[in-house]
Amino acid sequence: MVPRRMEVLVPMRWGDMDAYGHINNVQIVRMLEEARIAAFGPPRGAGLPGVEPPAALFNDVEEGIMTLVVEHKVRYVRTLDYRNIPAVVEIWVGAIKGASFDLHYVIKDPVTREDCVKATTHLAFVAEATGRVLRLTPEQKEKLGHFQP
Repeated sequence: MVPRRMEVLVPMRWGDMDAYGHINNVQIVRMLEEARIAAFGPPRGAGLPGVEPPAALFNDVEEGIMTLVVEHKVRYVRTLDYRNIPAVVEIWVGAIKGASFDLHYVIKDPVTREDCVKATTHLAFVAEATGRVLRLTPEQKEKLGHFQP
């Protein structure tokens, strides 16, 4: 498979605006989460079945395993002004380590396609019962590897 980035659309909500008329920084992190779930699926047991994501990963983890954010890095390149159409989010996989991986994002204005936000999320799978970080399986690494540029 050709390495690639995924592109998902994430709605901007009227209530996401701050007093300056652009999307508030706290809501930007919510948009990253929405993009992550659209691309890799909701965690098992969260909500009802829906559309299969492009890269079913989070919804394929075993019962009792949590997908947890270890760290976010967010860089605001320009303001993302509110529009009543979804923002364009490019998402791809960066580093894949033994027990964690990075997702990279670019949030773009849906009309101008200008980069507004560049971000990275570091994630790990954790056993709910013990709180221990789990090593990525070969299958998980392979699935993630398809989305590395």
